[in-house]
Amino acid sequence: MIIRYKLINQKIKHLLLLFPLILNSCNMCSHSVQEEMSAEEQYDEQENGDIISENNTSLSLIGLPVISDTISSEIFVRICYTLSYNKETRQPNWVMWELTNDHVMKRKDDVWNEYREDYEIEEKKRALLTDYASSGYDRGHMCPGGDCNWNDEGRDETFLLSNMCPQNPNLNRGDWKEIEIACRKWAQKYGSIYVVCGPIFFKSQKHERIGPNKIPVPEAFFKVVLCPDSISPKGIGFICRNTDGNRKKDFYVNSIRQVERVTGYKFFTFLDDSIKNITFDMGDINDW
Repeated sequence: MIIRYKLINQKIKHLLLLFPLILNSCNMCSHSVQEEMSAEEQYDEQENGDIISENNTSLSLIGLPVISDTISSEIFVRICYTLSYNKETRQPNWVMWELTNDHVMKRKDDVWNEYREDYEIEEKKRALLTDYASSGYDRGHMCPGGDCNWNDEGRDETFLLSNMCPQNPNLNRGDWKEIEIACRKWAQKYGSIYVVCGPIFFKSQKHERIGPNKIPVPEAFFKVVLCPDSISPKGIGFICRNTDGNRKKDFYVNSIRQVERVTGYKFFTFLDDSIKNITFDMGDINDW
């Protein structure tokens, strides 16, 4: 309920900020902004609005992650994913999305994406490109662009630094990527899965820091995957140390409940108990 309140509160704030601009615009012109838009632009705006609404509804029905109130968190709803942004670490606490069979497709050849700062976040609280430059760490996607090829703008949003964490290049381009590919295969096999991932900072450890903003480097990353199919529900978790690992995927496997214990987060909180009791203790990748 707290997360829903934050989402509604954020939207109200945006509307209040926009209201004077809308009112002023109406006073200056006798025709509506909608009339100035081409038919194609109107269609695209409506289509993206529907996509965002569907994404938010789907995730809200199954439950966004619940984290401690002591952790800095601001919710951002994108076309392809929803994230909790931490202004202290300048990274996401978690990123969540639904991946369906229809979403798994090849990238268009003419689509160009580039890493960029998230200008929805105030400059003194957002990660900068210079923070990652020559740091030795990749700008590691949490929600991968490859899961969002179904929407050009949605894929482009995956390149915002708010969706990134400092990630060891060998992990990012190796085992982490292999887990992403496995998730796409599962989405195709089962029709739909839910994915949540994010960084893990060990409280007992002094974090390495990078860039002018001294961004902390996570010691590990988590990912939990749920297939809530009523006939054969499945769940699995992964915890990957932020090192140069090159191991089989089952080396990283944990149950969702184990990942909850490590992170302190609660996942899929609106999931029916009958499905949760089956999926949260599953820890065998062969079940997938």
